[in-house]
Amino acid sequence: MAETDGEDIEDLPPSAKLVFKVLEYDGPLTQKQIVEESMLSARTVRYALERLEEIGIVDEDIYFADARQSLYRLEEPVAADGNGVEETPKKDACCAE
Repeated sequence: MAETDGEDIEDLPPSAKLVFKVLEYDGPLTQKQIVEESMLSARTVRYALERLEEIGIVDEDIYFADARQSLYRLEEPVAADGNGVEETPKKDACCAE
């Protein structure tokens, strides 16, 4: 997981963890869409997004369909060599050790 200034996703409040999971499952969303999906209040979602942005987990982009809104997405993890996404090798369920 991303870590900045000693803070990690595990250290965040439950609302921020829920917003993280909503973005993880449903991809880039506006704040309004996150409110609808998570059933949290708009203020709580705003606070959660601020916390996630502070530790570098969430990125805010322009939402081209409505420039008054922002589009929030999870930052892509970077491989140790700095090239693209680091993927963990997948094990076959039948051959797990």
